[in-house]
Amino acid sequence: MSSPPSSLGFRDVLKSPEVKRLWTAQVVSIFGDFLAVFAVFSVVTFQLHGTPVQVSMILAAYLAPLAIISPLAGVFVDKWNVKWTMIASDLIRGMLVIALLFVRDLYAIYGIFFLLSTVSSFYVPAQSIAIRTLAPPGGLLSVNALMTQAMQASQIVSPAISGLMVEALGPNSCFIFDIFSFAFSAAMVASLPIRRESAPAVRASVLRSMGDGFRFIFTHSVISFVMIAMTCGMFAVRCFGALLSVYVRDLLHSNATLFGVLNSLIGFGMIGGSQAVRSVARRISPQHIVVYGLAGMGGAVFITALFGNVWTTAVGMLALGFFAGFNMVTSQTLMQQETPQEMLGRVTSSLMSLMAVSQVLAMIVAGPVAQVAGLRNLYFGSAVMLLAVGATGLMWLRKPRAEAQAA
Repeated sequence: MSSPPSSLGFRDVLKSPEVKRLWTAQVVSIFGDFLAVFAVFSVVTFQLHGTPVQVSMILAAYLAPLAIISPLAGVFVDKWNVKWTMIASDLIRGMLVIALLFVRDLYAIYGIFFLLSTVSSFYVPAQSIAIRTLAPPGGLLSVNALMTQAMQASQIVSPAISGLMVEALGPNSCFIFDIFSFAFSAAMVASLPIRRESAPAVRASVLRSMGDGFRFIFTHSVISFVMIAMTCGMFAVRCFGALLSVYVRDLLHSNATLFGVLNSLIGFGMIGGSQAVRSVARRISPQHIVVYGLAGMGGAVFITALFGNVWTTAVGMLALGFFAGFNMVTSQTLMQQETPQEMLGRVTSSLMSLMAVSQVLAMIVAGPVAQVAGLRNLYFGSAVMLLAVGATGLMWLRKPRAEAQAA
């Protein structure tokens, strides 16, 4: 199996005007999204005095379409014009955010988030196709790493900026910036020459196209491996992350400031991991990087649960982010490289769906398990799951080598 292209560095791929424009659109759009999301949480929490259940429903409303609609969206993305799909998605989402300027009703906010996520179900697989199309030869891994870094950098700085904007200018200032960010992204995408290879013309129903996508996933060993690894990893990490605030309160006996710092450390770790993955990919196969990334994440969670003090938790959060960055960038690149371009929308959407389902299940499971078995035991369980998936993946990778030696 070929390794993902990794010969070009970050400066090299940013010399491509097309990659630079797509990356700039990602930076501005993601930053605007995070500003708006944190502003919505502020509105529901402090203006509408929402209960914990009402606040958590914001995330549930956003995850539901990703879990349910994504596989269907991928079928259409594989048939539609990629550039116009991205532009239309940006403009529609911008118009939906305009509604947030005037709405202060909980159920209306849930509805807007549901619709935003539905449209995003089309945008994300289209962007994955655009990345593969625009990345220069030898630069796919670096382009994916840059996209991941843009998201993590925004996640680090946007909470504080959003809080300042909400306090000084009101939540609508964040929504206005997000509207601008969608318009900016659409304009940048409109300037890109996104021309994917044409697939053979096949007249197939939506259900048959969806079935073809699932059949490809289940019969392709590398894609199946990436799907299982990412889904299990997301489930374990979400079990851990869903109750991190409770861990800070009850085991570390600290406050919201430390909780915010720990979340930022995860983001810094992910940026470091996505920076380092290119040099590691020169010496280790991408499948092994995914396995070692899962094992590293498990080790980070295990250290956090074992010692239970502020300093080891800080180290654990940095390590968790670092190895998660390894995992995410390599998995995305593997998926883009191994999937035929005419199926990339369906494969990307299927991964989105599985990731969303795993997050919802984790949030449902984490609370009751922690209440019965204890929070620290839940964390140990998450660590064991990550380590077990990594060990299983390592045995899976060794099997072809053992068979080749026996032959």
